[in-house]
Amino acid sequence: MFILLYAPCQVSSMGDKGTSNHSEATDFILVGFKVRPELHTLLFLLFLLVYTTILLGNSGMMFITMCDSRLNTPMYFFLGNLSFIDLSYSSVIAPKAMSNFWSESKSISFAGCVAQIFLFALFIVAEGFLLAAMAYDRFIAICNPLLYSVHMSTRLCTQLVAGSYFCGCITSVLQTSMTFTLSFCASRAIDHFYCDSRPLQRLSCSDLFVHKVISFFLASIIILPTIIVILVSYVYIVSTVLKIRSTEGRKKAFSTCSSHLGVVSVLYGAVFFMYLTPNRFPELSKLASLCYSLITPMLNPLIYSLRNKDVKEALKKLLEKRTTFH
Repeated sequence: MFILLYAPCQVSSMGDKGTSNHSEATDFILVGFKVRPELHTLLFLLFLLVYTTILLGNSGMMFITMCDSRLNTPMYFFLGNLSFIDLSYSSVIAPKAMSNFWSESKSISFAGCVAQIFLFALFIVAEGFLLAAMAYDRFIAICNPLLYSVHMSTRLCTQLVAGSYFCGCITSVLQTSMTFTLSFCASRAIDHFYCDSRPLQRLSCSDLFVHKVISFFLASIIILPTIIVILVSYVYIVSTVLKIRSTEGRKKAFSTCSSHLGVVSVLYGAVFFMYLTPNRFPELSKLASLCYSLITPMLNPLIYSLRNKDVKEALKKLLEKRTTFH
């Protein structure tokens, strides 16, 4: 998969506007961040630090949830899949973005661009549906604790996760096929640090009305249902928690939801900010994209590890075993 994304491509005269050679007809240029060249090294180091944190944090979270028997619950099953998704879509973006800081051509092949859009859309949509499933899990745990094991069976959890990936795959196929049925003008310079449908639309010579209507419809059937599930779940959760008489009981109930609510807020806040930013401010769109493509996957394991007592205890137990072994 990543060989397709990051294999070097031979580019000649990509700065020209003509379409006389094959490379110009099939390759794109990722403009990236419009900063002075001397800042590229600093940006590379920042991206490297963030991506290393993503790799360590999410890999560690997956390892902990699989190895500790106390975390063999629906909540941590979802959390392990969330870490996998975060690790996957950040890996679609970060390595190519980092390599472009040292590349003069900053090119990406047509196939690599298709793969980036397809994989990123698949994982980001799957994350949205998975967060909705996690909200439903917290709703059952707090509002119907006695029936939790009945409602959140292994079969249902597996179906919810599989459904998240399936919805992501279907959306990704539609989004990618729509994007690359457009006709592109002579310029192949994508004003972004990865291939995305919005900056690609700016390069198109086609009529975008139908494309935008379908994109809006897809966004509506993805974002609205997930947000409705999350909001309704938390309305019931809050109303149930407020009925708890003891302060300690309220605090414990809210602590089980605060991590998930923080992750939801960061992701959806960045997504809304990006899509509500006018096209005449591409640098703001890049910052918003940076938030949900790299910053959110970096923060998620930190949020869950710092705010979750079970994860901290599992990590402590794992470190103690390793110390004893040495």
